[in-house]
Amino acid sequence: MGVKITGVGSYIPQHVEKNESFMENTFLNTDGSKINYSTDVIIDKFKAITGIAERRYAKTHQTASDLGFLAAEKAIEDAGIDPETLDYIIVAHNFGDVRSDSVQSDILPSLASRIKHSLGIKNPSCVGYDILFGCPGWVEGVIQANAYIKSGIAKRCLVIGAETLSRVVDKYDRDSMIYSDGAGATIIEGTAEEGGILTHKTATFAADEAYYLFSGKSYAEPENDTRYIKMHGRKIYNFALTNVPLAMKECVDESGVSIDRIKKIFIHQANEKMDEAIVARFYKLYDKPMPDHIMPMSISKLGNSSVATIPTLYDLYLQGEIQQDNLNPGDVIIFASVGAGMNINAMVYKY
Repeated sequence: MGVKITGVGSYIPQHVEKNESFMENTFLNTDGSKINYSTDVIIDKFKAITGIAERRYAKTHQTASDLGFLAAEKAIEDAGIDPETLDYIIVAHNFGDVRSDSVQSDILPSLASRIKHSLGIKNPSCVGYDILFGCPGWVEGVIQANAYIKSGIAKRCLVIGAETLSRVVDKYDRDSMIYSDGAGATIIEGTAEEGGILTHKTATFAADEAYYLFSGKSYAEPENDTRYIKMHGRKIYNFALTNVPLAMKECVDESGVSIDRIKKIFIHQANEKMDEAIVARFYKLYDKPMPDHIMPMSISKLGNSSVATIPTLYDLYLQGEIQQDNLNPGDVIIFASVGAGMNINAMVYKY
């Protein structure tokens, strides 16, 4: 028996926020002092490092669970299933539902329960729960669904990654330009066919790395207790370059698949330069150059929507909106992510 992704859907908000819209922002250092560069230079440097030219923000009346619901509807339709037959709804996020006029997180009830309600599912045996796992949350949700199905506990799961990070950023922090909103959803099912999820690897590094991503005060208003998403970017970069390629290699080696058979790598859209360096270092572990067009990217137009980046990227790729080549049955791909915790995971998948 194989465990496969049988339906994919995403919701990409329509509102486009270009880099130019940040020209009026005043960006500060961590101590509250003004950065000694003009805003246009800061934005140009930001674009050169991250690759981000624009990002998407949700409409003011929408929350993360709304985006997750819209993505879930598309995944259910794509799979051609009755939602009443779902055994689990697993929703990955980091901040719950945050209204456009607030930075307060709302996770009561869980986003999974909210999305189940919006889908109109009445079956009480369809269990919904949330996971907080940083940016790798969607991949981890798929790994959990795989375990449920292989153990016989479930036959069919809905795994969603949804986030509205634009609601939890400090406008005085230049890193605020990284974050965006979106949602991706997938149906995971057990099938009689071989393939699907071959191997996976997950790790949490928390001895020294736990607070590389954290909630912190505004650089402009340290006396205010309101918290925003903050990060130690250089530490994350170095951590990711060391640990993500190793997790990917461990998965590939365990799968028994030759590195030359990898068709695509769908990696968390965190930072264009960092993602390229991760994949290049992964191939270096095999003494091979990084192949051309191995890594579809969406970050230049969609920014970093955390748990939503991989499922939305995968959906856009399958729709032909990212690259023009196609996946064929039997092709092998890798999903990989890194994020708060610090958590990393990877999964080798046979299409």
